[in-house]
Amino acid sequence: MSITPERRSALVSDYATGAGDTGSPEVQVALLSERIGNLTEHLKTHSKDFHSRRGLLMLVGRRRSLLDYLKKKDVKRYETLIGRLSLRR
Repeated sequence: MSITPERRSALVSDYATGAGDTGSPEVQVALLSERIGNLTEHLKTHSKDFHSRRGLLMLVGRRRSLLDYLKKKDVKRYETLIGRLSLRR
């Protein structure tokens, strides 16, 4: 369910805007999207795991907030990010 350190470093290097960048909205949204995907797969097999479902909804809300922030600050970066991650909206 969690992200392996190798996968995490790969995501950070793919979505980083500069060298040593781990906190930009792009990196945070990419990491949250990975966790959301893992939790979604978990919930497909464990449909009555309501604690994980609550965690999933919290992650989706956090990702939505970061995407709203990025859209407000720079629309072009927002559009390229949702295109790369294949997110709707």
